[in-house]
Amino acid sequence: MLITIILFLLAGLAEIGGGYLVWLWLRESRPLWYGITGGLILIIYGVIPTFQAFPSFGRVYAAYGGVFIILAVLWGWWVDKKTPDLYDWVGAAVCLAGVSIMLWAPRG
Repeated sequence: MLITIILFLLAGLAEIGGGYLVWLWLRESRPLWYGITGGLILIIYGVIPTFQAFPSFGRVYAAYGGVFIILAVLWGWWVDKKTPDLYDWVGAAVCLAGVSIMLWAPRG
C-alpha cells in the first residue's frame, strides 16, 4: 500500500509540476526552457503509473484522479497562495474516500 501511495504522489507532483512549468511558459512569458522542462516532466508523469501493481489501467487512473485533486488543492495553497475553503477540504476528503474504496475494497 505504501508503494501505491508513493507512486500516486510522484505522479501527481510530476503532472502538476510539469503542467505548472508549461503554464508559466505560455501564460506568464517565461523562457522556452520552462516549457521544455515541463513537457519532459509530463512525459515522466505518463510513465510513473505503469509501475502500479494494479492490473487495470482504468481503475488506476480513476483512483489517481482523486489523488490529483487533493494534490492540486495543496499546490494551490502552497504555491499559488490560495487558501482552500471548507468546500475544497470536504471535496478532497470525498475524493480520498473514493480512491480508498476503488483501490482497496474487497473484491470477489
